[in-house]
Amino acid sequence: QVQLVESGGGSVQAGGSLRLSCAASGSIFSSNAMRWFRQAPGKERELVAAITRGGSTIYADSVKGRFTVSRDNAKNTVYLQMNSLKPEDTAVYYCNADLVLSDRGNRAYWGQGTQVTVSS
Repeated sequence: QVQLVESGGGSVQAGGSLRLSCAASGSIFSSNAMRWFRQAPGKERELVAAITRGGSTIYADSVKGRFTVSRDNAKNTVYLQMNSLKPEDTAVYYCNADLVLSDRGNRAYWGQGTQVTVSS
């Protein structure tokens, strides 16, 4: 069974840092674009950062200069380093990945989400 497993969420004070990880497991051949989204209570899910297999990245304006997305292609894992955290970064963070399966089919998967809480 193919799945994305996230880890690294938690509670931190404003100005602190957290590092999220998301690992794809199962019958996977490779991974293409990988992304981090977040959803705060009462708000729509929004794209935070994305990275291509080749390492090109994009960021939401609200996190530019504070968050860094990276990946390990050999491990089919994506990371989100979050620095200078603000209370408005509080949300459930989800990873999303375009995976190439062992049968060479392509499909997008979502992680289960991990809570990030930033207190002032």
